[in-house]
Amino acid sequence: MNKIGFIGAGNLASSIIKGLTQSKMDSSIYLFDILRKKADSLAEEFNAHSGTFSEVVRKSNVVVLTVKPKDVKGLLLELSGYSLAGKLIIAVAAGIRLAVYEQALSGVGIVRVMPNTSSAVLHSASGLVRGRYVTDEQATVAENMFSALGKLVWVEDRKINAVTAVSGSGPAYLYLFAELMAKAGVKLGLTEEEAEFFAKETLVGTGKMLAEGSRTPRELREAVTSPNGTTFAALNIFLQEGLENIVFKAMAACLRRAEEMEGEYKR
Repeated sequence: MNKIGFIGAGNLASSIIKGLTQSKMDSSIYLFDILRKKADSLAEEFNAHSGTFSEVVRKSNVVVLTVKPKDVKGLLLELSGYSLAGKLIIAVAAGIRLAVYEQALSGVGIVRVMPNTSSAVLHSASGLVRGRYVTDEQATVAENMFSALGKLVWVEDRKINAVTAVSGSGPAYLYLFAELMAKAGVKLGLTEEEAEFFAKETLVGTGKMLAEGSRTPRELREAVTSPNGTTFAALNIFLQEGLENIVFKAMAACLRRAEEMEGEYKR
């Protein structure tokens, strides 16, 4: 049984813990947050254990750092005062390179992960980066943990900002699209309830088609687009109005912000 400790009890920790609980992974979960009530509440919700920073670090063989990037420097300073031999550290903060963790925690096995909040429904798409001191056994632990939450790919650290732009922030793009579809539906004559229902369920079904079939997104799009039909008319507007460029610019901005955060952290 893995003893998994979370430092930070915010939304990302909650989604990962919810997914681990639903996956029935054989593990005990420990929680620490500077706001003790947050850790206590999350622990109660998922039958986990809340405790002090020291208790969580000492009891866990896997320590997941789920604090905001601005709090990582202080956290690493505090962690460096503990014996971490044999422990696996999993870092999920955007904009902080693996080298930062390895410099602060010399010789410790560290896996950098970019999951997304779909961990909560076991459909995360996670990018994992293996640190220099990670043993094969620890790599397997990390892989088992995040494969229980969805699907994963091991990548180089230099690619993790691109993973953030596509997957880490990706759910928010689709939530926005669903929101805009519902708003448009109301303008076209549906009630708010009807428009939200159709927008949400359409995206859910589309996601299932993408996940469960072998066809590419392009092949699926072409299969539902009859020449000069209704879908063709809508897609033409998207393309004419520059949707491809808008999507690229938005994701490039996400990547740039992650790179800026790396620079801010160094300063």
